[in-house]
Amino acid sequence: MCTTCGCGDGETRIEGEDPHGHEHEHLHADGTRHVHSHSHDGGDSHHHAHAHGHGHAYMPAHSHAPGMAKGRMVQIEQDILAKNNAYARQNREQFAKRGIFALNLVSSPGSGKTTLLVKTIEALAGRQPVAVIEGDQQTSNDAERIRATGAPAIQINTGKGCHLDAHMVGHALEKLALADASLLMIENVGNLVCPASFDLGEAHKVVILSVTEGEDKPIKYPDMFAAASLMLLNKCDLLPYLAFDVDSAIAHARRVNPGIEVIRTSSTSGEGMAEWLAWIARGAAAARG
Repeated sequence: MCTTCGCGDGETRIEGEDPHGHEHEHLHADGTRHVHSHSHDGGDSHHHAHAHGHGHAYMPAHSHAPGMAKGRMVQIEQDILAKNNAYARQNREQFAKRGIFALNLVSSPGSGKTTLLVKTIEALAGRQPVAVIEGDQQTSNDAERIRATGAPAIQINTGKGCHLDAHMVGHALEKLALADASLLMIENVGNLVCPASFDLGEAHKVVILSVTEGEDKPIKYPDMFAAASLMLLNKCDLLPYLAFDVDSAIAHARRVNPGIEVIRTSSTSGEGMAEWLAWIARGAAAARG
């Protein structure tokens, strides 16, 4: 394991990328770095540089490592986030130049964000060009669901990694047919912890909370809800069958983030979709401007 957040040494794979000739940098819990490369002939090398000179490193906020001084741990965390933020700035500059409105969709697994994304793309057909970056540890199932709508999508498999980072997104952008003035939806790995700390260059984080989860999620995972601009309270068609307190969930979210916007949604009934699409339209218009 290369860090203390659970991200391991498994390879990140981006669709269309040569799995050979790719370099990975891992930051271990003791602060040492290991750069591992794969040569095009199938052999391992420690000297074959990636064409972009970038590496992957993972560390969440407030990590802990047994036997390591707190000050050293904080320094490692700061180094990782500073490196990620540099890549995020590059992504953000590219989005700004091209009028692209980029959203980072985050949630627990099973919140319904892929289904909501499919419904959103279908509703925007003919109104707004959309492209998607899909993040999962394994499989390309979600990217295939997106491509079935006609929208371009590329899958990032993070292996043992528990979140996307700005460097991965930058590589995916090189392979994604992204039109100017389009909407880019980045569906992050299902996780309410680590993605909160990693800026991808997006305009907003949008957190999806399903009513099948606990209404106390915002105070149990405050960093994510504090980082988000919008909370989509999803699967609201199920409320008659659940003991879920909507007002309590919204109050908890605003306790950690007083400015967070909230939209109640359902991919099944269509509740909240018009409001969600209007929110997107305002952001896209601002990005084009």
